[in-house]
Amino acid sequence: MRGWSAEDMPDQSGRRFVITGANGGLGAQMARALAAAGAHVTLACRNLATAAPVAEEIGPTATVVHLDLADLSSIRECADQIGPVDVLINNAGVMALPFRRTADGFEMQMGTNHLGHFALTGLLLPRIADRVVALSSLAHNLGRVHADDLGWQRRRYNRWEAYGDSKLANLMFARELARRLTAAGSTVRSTAAHPGYAATGLMGHSETPFDLVARAGELLRIGQSAADGALPPLYAATMDVPTGSYWGPRLVMRGAPAPASYRGRVDDQVQRDRLWQASEDLTGVRYEL
Repeated sequence: MRGWSAEDMPDQSGRRFVITGANGGLGAQMARALAAAGAHVTLACRNLATAAPVAEEIGPTATVVHLDLADLSSIRECADQIGPVDVLINNAGVMALPFRRTADGFEMQMGTNHLGHFALTGLLLPRIADRVVALSSLAHNLGRVHADDLGWQRRRYNRWEAYGDSKLANLMFARELARRLTAAGSTVRSTAAHPGYAATGLMGHSETPFDLVARAGELLRIGQSAADGALPPLYAATMDVPTGSYWGPRLVMRGAPAPASYRGRVDDQVQRDRLWQASEDLTGVRYEL
């Protein structure tokens, strides 16, 4: 039985999407698919040189804005340039990097993957009409999220744990945002998705032997293409799905979109509240819900 594909997406004419990190990988594939369905797409990217060709390929329904999620000033400048939005897709991310810090002193993976998107979402939320989509990962199973030490100042840094923490934070944020929006009586939805194991170019930057394994996996096609990996977030962004829902490949690593499972820690309300408060304190962005 054939699963859901981009061709099954409802008509998106007149709808406005902002996609972070749409200069390549999953983000570029989502931008192409949404534009083909009639949407206007804004590519919010750090690397304008690689974003421009994607926008040119799509045509007049695509625009590019500069966004460096590792710099709060850049996030605010980007938000100031964006008008009304139907859907925000928080796609951009970094993976298993050696220890480094953002412009604001955050650990780079948590700062980029979670705190940057937390700030951007909070700034844009009053202009979002439909939903916010967060990109998590199977690696959220590696995370713990220490809300009192998001910057790895009291722990010995481990790049994979840090990546898992950031992806767990993405999922906790998506679920908590859904809860708070519903409690406030808002019709805006918050959903999440993961791509399974997809050849996106994200892997291979850890500067460890894993990079060779990741590249070999892509060459051997153990996972799926970036276009197929983009299907779960596209489903979460365009279909009539419940707020708070989480989507991934049917066969976990690959396949058509289906409901995805996640760790029980995601729904630990005490931990979610602590993460939310720490995120507001660190970014200076307060959600008026």
